Amino acid sequence: MEIDAEYDFWLLDLDGTLVDVEWSYTRTVFDRVGDRLGREFTDREADILWSGLTGSRDRQLREWGIEPDEFWTVFHDEEDPLVRAEQTYLHDDADFVADLEAPVGLVTHCQQFLCEPVLDALDIHDWFDARLCCTPETGWKPDPEPVYRVMDDLGVGENGHVGVLAGDGASDVGAAWNAGLDAIHVERVGHAERGRCVLGDYRVSTFDDLFEEATVSQADG
Repeated sequence: MEIDAEYDFWLLDLDGTLVDVEWSYTRTVFDRVGDRLGREFTDREADILWSGLTGSRDRQLREWGIEPDEFWTVFHDEEDPLVRAEQTYLHDDADFVADLEAPVGLVTHCQQFLCEPVLDALDIHDWFDARLCCTPETGWKPDPEPVYRVMDDLGVGENGHVGVLAGDGASDVGAAWNAGLDAIHVERVGHAERGRCVLGDYRVSTFDDLFEEATVSQADG
């Protein structure tokens, strides 16, 4: 059985999983944020926060002596939705989502005012049957609440449906497991860059690897 047929529904993260943004955009945003906060961000620090390499971004900010609420207020104020959309690209291996026959949901920490222009620019709105941009009210992954909300929107919250959540961060894996789903970890940046390994029911570098792995497993079986 092919892996896409194993699940009644699929949930996916967005940034770092299906799409990424050009580094020049990230660097420019952190330069402007740093100017307003009076604190320079190195390339490594910007990458850690943008990609969530150390897990909780709020925890990381506090370790650096930065108040998370102040940081995110400034950060979102400095983001330009249209510029971000123009500089966001779709990973080549992400197009499998368009071919999934099961219901598909998006669960992302990307805020709605940024997410919607990105989906429009990449013409992938219709890939998803339900979408949720996490907020303090919905909770943040690895909290399962946003996952449950999208499952309810998809009509798969009950009756023993079997689902999977794919993402590039430990918080995605945690949200999947906390919600009773299988987890696919897509390691886009590499274990060395992240500084640790993230476990998952599947651990791959690209979605192409995921489907190749499933094909090999089927042949071996």
